[in-house]
Amino acid sequence: METKLTNKIGVIVDSFGVGVKEGLIKAKQVGADGVQIYAVKGEWSPENLSASARKEWKDYIASLGLEISALVGDLGGHGFQDRSQNKQKVEKSKRILDLALEMGTNVVTTHIGIVPHDKESIMYAAMHEACEELSDYAHRMGAYFAIETGPERAADLKSFLDGLSSKGVAVNYDPANFVMVTGDDPVQGVYTLKDYIVHTHAKDGVKLAHIDPRDVYGQFGYSVDEEKIAELLAQGTAFREVPLGQGSVNWDAYLQALVDIGYKGYLTIEREVGENPEEDIRIAVQFLKDYRA
Repeated sequence: METKLTNKIGVIVDSFGVGVKEGLIKAKQVGADGVQIYAVKGEWSPENLSASARKEWKDYIASLGLEISALVGDLGGHGFQDRSQNKQKVEKSKRILDLALEMGTNVVTTHIGIVPHDKESIMYAAMHEACEELSDYAHRMGAYFAIETGPERAADLKSFLDGLSSKGVAVNYDPANFVMVTGDDPVQGVYTLKDYIVHTHAKDGVKLAHIDPRDVYGQFGYSVDEEKIAELLAQGTAFREVPLGQGSVNWDAYLQALVDIGYKGYLTIEREVGENPEEDIRIAVQFLKDYRA
């Protein structure tokens, strides 16, 4: 283990499954530097946070010695593939970014849907149009909507991003999603997407069988078997998320790749399964700290 990191370590508060306030306390207890918080619905949805509530949360997070690495702004429902829904989704995304900036971070992570191979398709055009508007909005504020990797290969995502007129839409890099779903190489993907990575998720996993990404992430116009998705997640028939260092992500090579491209942002731990997520997260924090100089 020769890679020496200087990156801060974050935790997705919701991974603890105990609510935001208690999750913040647990993030501090496990040794994290910062946190990522879902801001789509519930108490952290922009429309539910008054000016006074925003100040109270910001002050409370600072009192714990934490900072916000990013907000989660994933709106679901096939991302931006359905043009008829995009006006509402784009406006909601903008409000989440406004909240992020007010709370001290310039990154909102999201899923946009699976990028089609066919650049001439209606779906591709709808996604490009929505992302062009979001990219312009973020760019003017010095901020980013960061697309989480996983549904498509790194080269396809890069091609889509290269087609936008600014870099306000960037990348939230999740190595495990590549391993578990597309089978893409998460190390090579870092070099492919090096110009766009602004945030990362620290997660690990294994691929057990071939899986159509549409069965995991869904796609507009594609009938997704919800029972099949539940089986995939709960039983791990096609892939399995595992604690850091226990899966197929080559952490030595992956973290070295981040060093090579000069990535200085957060390594934010995400744990979506497991009977004892707090212990898994605690181990993950120490796992990453072992790479620090």
